[in-house]
Amino acid sequence: MAEFRLHGFGESGNAYKVALMLQLSGADWEVVPVDFFNGVTRSAEWRASLNAQGEVPILEHHGEALTQSGVILDYLAEVLGKFGAEDARERREIWRWILFDNHKFTSYFATLRFLFGLQKSGDTPVTEFLRGRARSARFVLEQHLATRSFVVGDRPTIADFSLAGYAFYPEPTGIDDAEFPHIEAWKGRIRSLPGWKGPYELMPASMPKG
Repeated sequence: MAEFRLHGFGESGNAYKVALMLQLSGADWEVVPVDFFNGVTRSAEWRASLNAQGEVPILEHHGEALTQSGVILDYLAEVLGKFGAEDARERREIWRWILFDNHKFTSYFATLRFLFGLQKSGDTPVTEFLRGRARSARFVLEQHLATRSFVVGDRPTIADFSLAGYAFYPEPTGIDDAEFPHIEAWKGRIRSLPGWKGPYELMPASMPKG
């Protein structure tokens, strides 16, 4: 059994944030596939035994089960000694961007991708609203990356991995990546990190084909 066990599935960008951190850190880890689209996380048994919030990712390590991607990334930076803050000011800045990601950047985009890209809903008032909110959040990051290579400091940190959780998926969202050249360049820098792999390379898909 690997040292770190990550419960997740390929379509989950939040699980991918953790998988990417483990992969780039060279950690001893394995995936525990979660059959999300058949309702596993909504079962009373799963919630009672793994995560009452009914979500992935869940990281098992040394007898503890951690949940919420931001908390897990912070924990891994501490125990692995990689991609974390160098001082208290940097840690605050990292958390500022992780919280922005959770509340604005990922939240709207992930829901848009699920409806438009995975469920094939087409354009509706809901997807139009989500797309507008997602684009607004992307312009914030686009402007921030105009003068720097990574989100905090001059090196990748867990803030980058959090914000990149949904950046490498192929499903359409109706957002034109060409509008965000600095984000595209940043994605290229993350792709060039030794050991990088995309989400479906690190975790199996859960959604049935066809």
